[in-house]
Amino acid sequence: MTVALPSGETIPALGMGTWMMAEKPSRRADEIAALRAGLDLGLTLVDTAEMYGNGESEALVGEAVRGRRDEVFLVSKVLPSNASAKGTVRACEDSLRRLGTDRLDLYLLHWRGSVPLARTVEAFAGLVAAGKIRYWGVSNFDLADMRELTALPGFCQTNQILYNLSRRGPEHDLLPWHASAGMPIMAYSPVEQGRLLSSPVLAEVARRHDATPAQVALAWVLRLPHVNAIPKAGSAEHVRENAAALSLRLSSEDLADLDRAFPPPDGPEPLAML
Repeated sequence: MTVALPSGETIPALGMGTWMMAEKPSRRADEIAALRAGLDLGLTLVDTAEMYGNGESEALVGEAVRGRRDEVFLVSKVLPSNASAKGTVRACEDSLRRLGTDRLDLYLLHWRGSVPLARTVEAFAGLVAAGKIRYWGVSNFDLADMRELTALPGFCQTNQILYNLSRRGPEHDLLPWHASAGMPIMAYSPVEQGRLLSSPVLAEVARRHDATPAQVALAWVLRLPHVNAIPKAGSAEHVRENAAALSLRLSSEDLADLDRAFPPPDGPEPLAML
């Protein structure tokens, strides 16, 4: 399964997130093994950020993809406090150094801060021209932010947001806008950091498919053709569980049961963040 960017390039519908990785040295070997297992399974979109572990997550990702960089669609993010015209370039160069690579495939503004969007977009354009990033996008942008952003010159490729069964607010207006614009959503925390997994309805749907609740939650996010997901998995076993969600197709009965348990929004809601 793939998702198309506005550029026309396709990226994996299911990737790997790294938020809260590289925070415990005792977990490092398992986390690197998990990322490498994911690459073996075709989960070649890897998402990280300068904020994660104060750069340690990027260093871990760099070690995990060493020797396999050309297989990976590599994503990182700039903090809004660094997102000035010059600060964005410095932050990108620091990320590249920690990752041990000469380019990012996608560079995102992590969330909106006080720097005018035009300055950050200008810096992104310069990084593209210099070959340091291939594409750019944003994260945690609501509808008004996206409308303002797309009035500026340049080509935003995606918006990474919190979206899962318990966070359906974007379905009211943001997801339809993205679908009409041909710009995909990248869903982070698609299982709500594990909190969804205690749902009895998820367990029942999983039982019907001989699957796990996590696989059902991921399959639900992946049901939309313009949405991809980047769950974190700290072990190879967890990565294999996530990858199996790609072959899970939810029935109309499944979706109706999940709608009753996790109702869609009946009006606009502010975009949630974690």
